Amino acid sequence: MPDKRFATSTSALDGLLCNDMTLAVGGFGLCGIPEQLIIALRDSGVTGLTAVSNNAGVDDWGLGLLLQSRQISKMVSSYVGENDEFARQYLAGELELEFTPQGTLAERMRAGGAGIPGFYTRTGVGTVVAEGKEHREFEGVTHILESGIRVDVALVKAWKADEVGNLIYRKTARNFNPAVAMCGKTTVAEVEEIVPVGTLDPDGIHTPGIFVDRIIQTVPERRIEQRTVSDL
Repeated sequence: MPDKRFATSTSALDGLLCNDMTLAVGGFGLCGIPEQLIIALRDSGVTGLTAVSNNAGVDDWGLGLLLQSRQISKMVSSYVGENDEFARQYLAGELELEFTPQGTLAERMRAGGAGIPGFYTRTGVGTVVAEGKEHREFEGVTHILESGIRVDVALVKAWKADEVGNLIYRKTARNFNPAVAMCGKTTVAEVEEIVPVGTLDPDGIHTPGIFVDRIIQTVPERRIEQRTVSDL
């Protein structure tokens, strides 16, 4: 089995990036985002990106960095909150946005990774989400056709990996990462720890290494998206 380890975030992305490419990024808010790979992507200078992600982090971290640098031209997302620059660019017509219900977005990526080009769902029927999409009835209930998502490069964050790319996520940091890892033609994983092959319990692996092409070990910078405190 090939050793998929790379020394730096920049080298892990070497040869994968180009202008106008499609990209999927794991995470939910600031939880489980591949922060160092995002910084390396920003520093690469590529532009015209179509980014598929639940949201875009915050103004100064996560995908918000790529919005600040105007490297993203389109977002495929389910949530715009917590990022003022995201909302500003969208409302000003500077950023194209494809709203997708959260569960539908996860399934679109999973389906794309499983080789399923499309599926029918009740979610979004009768709303703007359904506009322009095929409608079909199943057992008397209207559904709309959603397409699977495949992207040029997928970036994910995991807790542990072995040398061949089997991944384990930690608690809620799993979120969208398994589906994102599946839908990339090339998938790069940023992890906190890399262990020898055979160390991970096969029953505990969340993303099999068959979906992962490159891995990079980094020291995480865990920022808190919203802090709530009490005087009690």
